[in-house]
Amino acid sequence: MPRVKLKEQPTYEFTHTLTVRVTDLNYANHLSNDAVIRLVHEARVQLLNTLGCHELNLDGYKTGIIMVDLVVNFLQEGFLFDTLEIESHVGDIGRKSFRLYHRINKAGTPLALIETGFVAFNYTARKTVPIPDTFLQALNKIVPSS
Repeated sequence: MPRVKLKEQPTYEFTHTLTVRVTDLNYANHLSNDAVIRLVHEARVQLLNTLGCHELNLDGYKTGIIMVDLVVNFLQEGFLFDTLEIESHVGDIGRKSFRLYHRINKAGTPLALIETGFVAFNYTARKTVPIPDTFLQALNKIVPSS
C-alpha cells in the first residue's frame, strides 16, 4: 500500500507551543497517535480564537466548521516533557471549505505533518454552507493571500 506523503507548507502563520503530558503517551511510552490529533485540535482552537471566532461560531453562531478528513505523517517520536511547537497554515480556501496544514516541531525538527479538511456547517440546519465573509475578512488580516 502506498504511503500518503504530506508536504511542508512554505509558510505557517500561526504558532502554538505545548508540552507533552503523561496522558499524551501510549504503552510504548511515546506520544500517541490520538494525542497528536488532540494537540492539533488545541492548536486549531487557538488559531480560531486569534481570528475572533471558534469551531461553532465563525459569524455570530450561524456557521461553524466540521472536519471532513485528516491525514498525519509521523516523522519522529515525542516523549514526556518534550516542548512541541505546532505551526498552522490555512489554505485551499473554497466557497464552502478550507484546509488546515500543521507542522509539529520538536527542538526545531518536524515531528509530524498534519492536514485537515473542513467545511463550513450550519449546525441548526445540519447542512454545509458558504464560508462567512466575516471569517474570510479576519483571515485576510493575518494571511493576506487567502
